[in-house]
Amino acid sequence: MKNQTKKIAFLGLFTTVALVLSYVEAILPPIYQAIPGVKVGLPNIIVIFLLYKCGIKEAITVSIIRVAVVSMLFGNPMTFLYSVAGATLSLLVMIILKKTNLFSTVGVSIAGGVFHNLGQILVAMFLLNSTQIGYYMIVLAITGTLAGVFVGLAGSFLVKRFEKVKI
Repeated sequence: MKNQTKKIAFLGLFTTVALVLSYVEAILPPIYQAIPGVKVGLPNIIVIFLLYKCGIKEAITVSIIRVAVVSMLFGNPMTFLYSVAGATLSLLVMIILKKTNLFSTVGVSIAGGVFHNLGQILVAMFLLNSTQIGYYMIVLAITGTLAGVFVGLAGSFLVKRFEKVKI
């Protein structure tokens, strides 16, 4: 019982940190003014950390809660749809790659960043009934890779810092 309570408290804490990082990212000016929709994905640092430190179930839980709360606070139903698509595809790919043990934290994060963008592009293609927006994926693959490197390095750093902490 005590361990379960501790785990819930840690997950609550990390959910809160992910929400704060979402807010920080929302108020920061765009990184690339010429490229709409590009973000670093700061909250994904927490998702990567949880995936490696706690497990799949915990990473999924925090990701779902974060996407739902952020969409309600800072977005709209369309924001939610795009976020869910990106987060779902990203998490699925990261879980699969992590299970193979062939990729580092950074490699898994890069794939997560690129597939997050792909999920959002697929939703846009469906909603707009156009494949033309798919060409934007070229740009998003590059920015997703760069963001994935940063998120993966930060997540890896957190995993090492919490190495001796039992969650």
